[in-house]
Amino acid sequence: MGEDVRLRAVVELAQAMAAAQTPRESWQAAALGACRALGGSFAALSVWERDLGRLRVLVNAGERAEDEEEFPEREAYPVHQFPEITEFLHERWAGGGEPNAWVETAEGPSGGHWAGYCHQRVSALRRRGRGCCVVAPIVLHGRAWGELYVARPAGAPVFGRSDADFATVLAAVAAAGIAQTERLEEVRRLAFTDALTGLANRRAVDLRLDEAVERHRADGAVVSLVVCDVNGLKRVNDTRGHAIGDRLLERFGSILSLCGAMLPGTLAARLGGDEFCLLSVGPSADEVVRVADELCVRAAELELGDGVACGVASTGDPIGPVRSARRLFRLADAAQYRAKAARAAKPVVAGREGGAGAEGGDDPVVRLADSPPRVAGPGERRRFRGRGIPPAG
Repeated sequence: MGEDVRLRAVVELAQAMAAAQTPRESWQAAALGACRALGGSFAALSVWERDLGRLRVLVNAGERAEDEEEFPEREAYPVHQFPEITEFLHERWAGGGEPNAWVETAEGPSGGHWAGYCHQRVSALRRRGRGCCVVAPIVLHGRAWGELYVARPAGAPVFGRSDADFATVLAAVAAAGIAQTERLEEVRRLAFTDALTGLANRRAVDLRLDEAVERHRADGAVVSLVVCDVNGLKRVNDTRGHAIGDRLLERFGSILSLCGAMLPGTLAARLGGDEFCLLSVGPSADEVVRVADELCVRAAELELGDGVACGVASTGDPIGPVRSARRLFRLADAAQYRAKAARAAKPVVAGREGGAGAEGGDDPVVRLADSPPRVAGPGERRRFRGRGIPPAG
């Protein structure tokens, strides 16, 4: 392979990895790009899980065998089964050696002091009809991260030393792409995660709720929102300090996450301050109310605070048409407002307070949510927000 061809292959690999938006896209781009660049028929990318002492396969690309999945869930190999990996990870790299690639064949490693041995990888080459492979360590942030593996079928030309050197270059390009993707993932995580509790934040709720309401309008999926206000946070902050107040928020966040897990696919989030929510798509309104009930019970058992005020709004209840995320949010917020005012030990549910729902005009929560904003009186907290809608009082 000429230098121009290899340079073009490096550029194509770098461009493909730069275009990747998710870890899976990045892994796949690395494997497919290296496979093409080295004239292979199959490639895989694996990560070294230090705590488990194993290499876990992230992606298999190209001509896969019957037992190889594209994105395997459980394909992993203990590093002690690979003499060359063990030496690289625990001896050469620790001693300042370079992350050079090497070649193996179905007859054993191509030269070197491992000649004549047969381990799991060589057996796999034979079993899957492959004649040789080149293995390139991937180094990220100065540490061994994993490996890039490219194979050719039996009967094809065996990789040579120049191929191994080129694979080392490709692994370095792949490492840069993986690092970029990991940075993007961290930025996304920070952008959509509450720093104190680790739950989703308001931005994540806004995006998911918009999508959920669109799905409801398209196919009638039930969308439910549970809005919670932790009672007594100000008293805890004032009497015991903000560190203890943060502990209350963290503990309630754990309870919220646990209860949210009772409803498949539910998003648990902290909206800000002492306000939290659950966003559910699919489960029935009755299922959501049962979980909200459980949430109230568990919150009341916390040794800090005074339980939680909880409001529920669901398209599965008679609340009238829900054409926007804003309206569902206002309904759940109005229900929570009434629960707070009444010091209710159970959730208040929009559409179930008056029996007739919004269309009959008898449900006080629906009337409250749909009424024009007014300035809250002394001691009142009236919000009834939608995305981008400031508090009304």
